[in-house]
Amino acid sequence: MLVRDAMSTLVLTIGPAHTLRQAARLMSVRHIGAAVVLDKDNSGLGILTERDILNAVGSGQDPDVETAATHTTTDVVFAAPTWTLAEAAEAMTHGGFRHLIVLDDHGPVGIVSVRDILRCWAPTRRRHHAELIG
Repeated sequence: MLVRDAMSTLVLTIGPAHTLRQAARLMSVRHIGAAVVLDKDNSGLGILTERDILNAVGSGQDPDVETAATHTTTDVVFAAPTWTLAEAAEAMTHGGFRHLIVLDDHGPVGIVSVRDILRCWAPTRRRHHAELIG
């Protein structure tokens, strides 16, 4: 199975000036754990994750003052839609992160998370339940 088969195509793109609270609110409403940060003036594409926000708030930083720019990972590993899920899982394991921005020739087309990969690799509850009953 390929990354394009597992990735979420719902990509939240925010700017570097968004506060952490704004980013968290947008991520929460969409039920996603990461946002692509587009900074045309500096770093290009980066990623802000739920972990980044949690670390900032947990260390006492004010989510209404702190901006995405300060907490964005800019040294990002990108995935191609044609990567296998094993390649994506290997990149995540090697890098110690849970999300990969998926790029094609035109820019971000999705995000694949550890949860997306597990959903594809593990049997669903319903299928497992049906096998137990049936």
